[in-house]
Amino acid sequence: MNQDRCSSTHPPLPPTTEENSLLHLRLLRSRKVGPATYRRLLAEHGSVTSALDALPEMARAAGVNDYRACPENVALSEMRAGTRLGARLVFQGDAAFPTALNDLDDAPAALWMIGNTAHLTRPMVALVGARTASSLGTRMARKLAAELGEAGFTVVSGLARGVDTAAHTGALASGTIAVLAGGVDVVYPQQNAELAHKIALQGLRISDQPIGTHPRAHHFLARNRIVSGLCAATVVVEAAAKSGSLSCAQGALDQGRDVLAVPGHPFDARVAGCNMLIRDGAILVRGARDIIEHLGDPLQVVNEPELPLAPQPPQSRGLAETAALHTVILDRLGPAPMAEDQLIRTLGAAATAVAPVLVDLELDGKVVRQAGGILARVP
Repeated sequence: MNQDRCSSTHPPLPPTTEENSLLHLRLLRSRKVGPATYRRLLAEHGSVTSALDALPEMARAAGVNDYRACPENVALSEMRAGTRLGARLVFQGDAAFPTALNDLDDAPAALWMIGNTAHLTRPMVALVGARTASSLGTRMARKLAAELGEAGFTVVSGLARGVDTAAHTGALASGTIAVLAGGVDVVYPQQNAELAHKIALQGLRISDQPIGTHPRAHHFLARNRIVSGLCAATVVVEAAAKSGSLSCAQGALDQGRDVLAVPGHPFDARVAGCNMLIRDGAILVRGARDIIEHLGDPLQVVNEPELPLAPQPPQSRGLAETAALHTVILDRLGPAPMAEDQLIRTLGAAATAVAPVLVDLELDGKVVRQAGGILARVP
């Protein structure tokens, strides 16, 4: 009963009745039966009933005596708990099961879902990053998520603190998917309980863990494989040299997905992982347009390919003009903080012209943004 790798290219037929679903859940929740073994048992024995009957003999052959499959009342209790939550149990092969996950050797065999499964039908992009993200990192994640949602993508993340929270918040209006490490009803961290509730109403929460499961360390790595597996690309916004976000990016590469990253200042350890990814070939991201141009615009009108994603200024600034504006802004700013709107009034320029230049200066580490939109020049 080893957890051998078994191809999920041809997923098993899903349950057709509630009673059949109960049998499948019993098999999946049985001791020493993971998704790969679940699929192998169904393939070898032809039916879920035969697979359940074969478990004790297989266990004895492996040296495990007195083996019992998951009791019916345990599986029934989980199904009833899901029903009370308004959750739906979707098995691999079901029409609602994400087809992208079928490419994975370690695809989950079933997912609990709360919310609108239609979000799984749109192109998906994962946004991940540091739990202890900077204010600039969370702002970038929120902006990327909002613009990707407006462009027709579903933003996927893991409901963690920092970048994940910002990504879900930014994409909430357009629809976002949160992949939970524990049960679909167990929100971690608890500070995201309200956000998780909103996602269930406006987006989708999913998990491959049993209802009521409190996450442990290994659950987060398993969650990451679902986050990246759902998506055509994973975008890393902030990540240290050794972090869970980098493991998610590595998982995406192993799954044959694209990896993109937002660069940061070389002296900032919080973005060292992103810079490493870019050095090693990840696509550099300056804004949502870079992601959309790489993946293709899902809302692009075939007959009007020249239509831009958003209104553009009549004339773009040249390099010389941009450099001059950099210099003027740095001259106006000093160690004493200044409000952004005050700076814009002082410059006598349009906010739409100043805002992207400020972002450039922040990314370059020349300007720091403090709480309340206060700006200061970095000494």
